[in-house]
Amino acid sequence: MQFPSILLLTLLITAIATISEGFSPVKSSPSPNYSINNNGNRKIPNRLVSTTASSSDADDILKPKYEIEPIALRIGHGFDIHRMAPIGDAGQPIVIAGVTIDHEDQKWTDADGKYVPAGEIFTTQLGVVAHSDGDVIYHCIVDAIFGALTLPDIGQVYQDTDPRWKGCDSSKFMEHAYGVMTGYGYEIGNVDVTLILEKPKVAGFKPAMKENILGLLKCHPGRVNIKARTHERVDSMGELRSLSCHVVLTLVRKE
Repeated sequence: MQFPSILLLTLLITAIATISEGFSPVKSSPSPNYSINNNGNRKIPNRLVSTTASSSDADDILKPKYEIEPIALRIGHGFDIHRMAPIGDAGQPIVIAGVTIDHEDQKWTDADGKYVPAGEIFTTQLGVVAHSDGDVIYHCIVDAIFGALTLPDIGQVYQDTDPRWKGCDSSKFMEHAYGVMTGYGYEIGNVDVTLILEKPKVAGFKPAMKENILGLLKCHPGRVNIKARTHERVDSMGELRSLSCHVVLTLVRKE
């Protein structure tokens, strides 16, 4: 009797068909690190990678896992503020855009009453209290470059608890930021600086400040502007206990 054999064969064929249906081909999506061209072929991604090679933490933090898209124009903003104090307390002079600001004794408000009764005026030479040299313009430009590239802020890159940056000449930060910017395929579009400082007056120092910035960013004079203003004797800046700065800049794709 052949019935059991026929039945067994039928069940076997049915099982094979069912298994085959369960293993239908699955289309895999392309890797997020690549794009597909019109011919369906995989090509190198349009990811920009910094060419500044270093094993330091400062460089590692400036290489994010996400794509920094090669858009034509990027805008960055930087802000910095530092305390000013008698130079003996600050331990270093006022340096702005690489220029040491020589000045006559200034009328500094002693808020803590260290030298005169609290809130009264103490006449003194001033310095900047900072971990590095406290150069507010350089710090702002660096922060604006990093911001335009969607990178961490200057305080994360050069931490004020790191002894490597103690008393550091901030032009080193500028040189590093320039290398990061060019490594990602950008150059300076323009830089607009607003320095806020009640005193000492800095108008006579602005040409030297601009020359330093032009040299570090390797750009033309028509791309950098420096404005300076007082704070109308308001709050710590108006009392000569601090100075601050804002920078707005654009980065453009290199041709």
